[in-house]
Amino acid sequence: MGEKKNVQEKQINLSAILGIFRRNIIPLILVTAVFAAGFFVYSRYFITKKYEASAMIIVNNASEKNVVNANDLHAAQSLADVYSIIIKSDPVLQPAIKKAGISATPDSLKKFITVTTVNDTQIIKISMTHPDANYSKKVIAAIVEVAPAIIKDKVEAGSVNKVSDARITNNGAPVSPNNVKNAMVGAIIGFLLTLAIVLIKEFSNNTFKTEDDVSKILGIPLLGAIPLVDTKEFNKNV
Repeated sequence: MGEKKNVQEKQINLSAILGIFRRNIIPLILVTAVFAAGFFVYSRYFITKKYEASAMIIVNNASEKNVVNANDLHAAQSLADVYSIIIKSDPVLQPAIKKAGISATPDSLKKFITVTTVNDTQIIKISMTHPDANYSKKVIAAIVEVAPAIIKDKVEAGSVNKVSDARITNNGAPVSPNNVKNAMVGAIIGFLLTLAIVLIKEFSNNTFKTEDDVSKILGIPLLGAIPLVDTKEFNKNV
């Protein structure tokens, strides 16, 4: 009997929540749409757009141009991690700044530059994300020109060669912000916020809204109900 009562209570609670959701579906949809539109507009027109430029270099651990075996490949991948640190260091960025002919410091560039290995291979991708696409391309082009010689001089092992020239990625379109993603975040925030307000409002209201509420909440049969009378119509008929 206890289990059956619990099931019934769960069904009643679920039905109550679904009823609340149905009664407030219009404000939920409207507020969700407004938040989504607001976040989209803010993302598109008020957040600074950022562009990415990148180039790739390859790390080769073999001293001679012969067939690279598995050990050479593993060593090259390990060296790639070391080279990634060196690329973002002052000895590389300082001459790259000079070659690019820009006014900047290594510390000011580091926060815009990322260095990653491509699919755990010996290929390194150097990227820069910045509000100025051409500025990013100029910096990356300078880095891939000066980095190989400096890396070989510092590490004194292997070789580093350019795989691809610097180019603006994403077909020249901004990589950030993601307007659609931000709009979806706004929609979720708007929906959850409205739902929370609706639930608080509904569950803090202790009045009976329908005749069925009396029977369900009090657990007693309803004998009768006093109809709502229009006072104006009643006065006319008196």
